[in-house]
Amino acid sequence: MGATSDVEAAEVVLPCAELAATLAFFTDRLGFRLESIFPADDPSVATISGHGLRIRLERGAAGSPGVLRLLSRDPAAFAGGATTLTAPNGTRIELVGSDPPVVLPPARPSFIVTRMADAAPWVHGRAGMRYRDLVPDRQGGRLVASHIQIPDAGPVPDYVHFHKIRFQMIYCHRGWVRVVYEDQGPPFVLRAGDCVLQPPRIRHRVLEAAAGTEVVEIGSPANHETCVDHELELPTATERRDRVFDGQPFVRHEAASARWEVGRRAGFEARDTGIGEATGGLAEVHVLRRRGPEVPRARRNEGETVFDFVLSGGATLRCEGREDERLTEGDACVVPAGLEYAWMESGEGVELLEVVVAEHAAP
Repeated sequence: MGATSDVEAAEVVLPCAELAATLAFFTDRLGFRLESIFPADDPSVATISGHGLRIRLERGAAGSPGVLRLLSRDPAAFAGGATTLTAPNGTRIELVGSDPPVVLPPARPSFIVTRMADAAPWVHGRAGMRYRDLVPDRQGGRLVASHIQIPDAGPVPDYVHFHKIRFQMIYCHRGWVRVVYEDQGPPFVLRAGDCVLQPPRIRHRVLEAAAGTEVVEIGSPANHETCVDHELELPTATERRDRVFDGQPFVRHEAASARWEVGRRAGFEARDTGIGEATGGLAEVHVLRRRGPEVPRARRNEGETVFDFVLSGGATLRCEGREDERLTEGDACVVPAGLEYAWMESGEGVELLEVVVAEHAAP
């Protein structure tokens, strides 16, 4: 078999009963152009191209007429308000926006506890990484939280990509990972305790990692696109560290230089990652650790969702209307809006990653 570099073009074959009518629809209605047609005295095959696609219309060919999606800046204007069209050969044409806005589904808040001991399945995800779902019901599609493992040391088979998303952060729980971000200078190492805010659409790439590296990734909405950028090379030639991406700057929080502050929550001290300020209050992210003899007190979730992940040690989650839950390292919980909750019976060495998503949920 020859190398793929020998391939000069690719065609999708669509069958048709009447070539003339089908060809006219694709060229006149959809804006394709004719590339070839034969035989001249009674055409049965026509090749057309347009919108980045090459199609071979073949009279009498076997197979389904298929579905063709056309991405347009203004689908309604393109089709006179229709969202679908049907070609004479039966091909269904779906008209969709080329860059639709991020849409959040209606919230379905719920109280959730996930435990490492429950042996929830690790699934193979993108770029050879393993994922464990920390919010199985996704709160109706509003929030995804993943515990991610990179099992092997060395290069990660990643590529330059970006996410169409409203909010996304990465926290390094164990090990280290070398990453690079658009306009943020040379690659750097994200170590245990560090985290980043990945603003919407920032191009980035995971380069390499230590064996057994673990990160916690949180995003909203849960179902979002990851898009590959084949053209951009990272690192970029220029640095614009103050660049804003869809209203958010890039944030890199380093645990080694972070300052712990007292007063956010009784019985705990906290380090602020800076993500709350960068997102305009959309999501507050803190690392909490047990401090001193003061007894923790309950607080009410005034946002939309509180997500907590136990980084080390163990503590008892006391939540209004629920039985107490004992959580240890690797366990996580979601507390919905309006409920009072507190972390009790937590000894020295307890650390929590806490993410509070604000109630103003529309982008």
